[in-house]
Amino acid sequence: MQDNASAPFLKTAWILAGLGLTALLAWDYAGLDLAVIRPWADASGFPWREHWLTRDVFHQGGRALAGVVIAFMLVLNLWRGLLPAMTRRERLWWLGTSVVCLLLIPLLKRQSLTSCPWDLNEFGGLATYVSHWRFGVADGGPGHCFPSGHASSAFAFFAGFFALRRAYPRAAKAFLVALLLCGLGYGWAQMARGAHYASHTMWTAWICWTLTTLSCRLLLKPRSAEA
Repeated sequence: MQDNASAPFLKTAWILAGLGLTALLAWDYAGLDLAVIRPWADASGFPWREHWLTRDVFHQGGRALAGVVIAFMLVLNLWRGLLPAMTRRERLWWLGTSVVCLLLIPLLKRQSLTSCPWDLNEFGGLATYVSHWRFGVADGGPGHCFPSGHASSAFAFFAGFFALRRAYPRAAKAFLVALLLCGLGYGWAQMARGAHYASHTMWTAWICWTLTTLSCRLLLKPRSAEA
């Protein structure tokens, strides 16, 4: 069985990162964000903004689920009897990499001049649409909306897939599928609410995946005698 940081696995992870970046650049070049979000809004705003499904289940529920995963990782590092086939390095790396991803996305948002869709003038706000690639160009709104912080409640935990795949390959695949489903669900809900464009969610996924791949390459070594 290959270790977590095997060359073939990392090569595949980097290829996926490259393909994802290409797709995201093409998405932005084609201006698809507005085309995809317009069906969810009108001149008065976003009807789904305060809907119980998008606000309570996906938004608040997503935050709660992220807290549960963090708590699980803390227990995993304190109790060796939980997933005993994992090494100490794998456990610590999973926790550390996930925390870095969770902190990085809000930091990027804080520097962003991109406003949320619900701030656009065509949806009842004051801002005009400006691509997030036009660095330094304000859109007339409050900004601080790129990338999607809520999507990081799922995608920040990509490290779990990397860390689990050596000792628990089936669990690793199931965990990855669950993360993707949750992340896409959170992304849809935030788009329907007008809180983010679709690309904001996809960029969060790309950033977290790429950072996790880099961290795996640099820090997650093959299994050793350490426990």
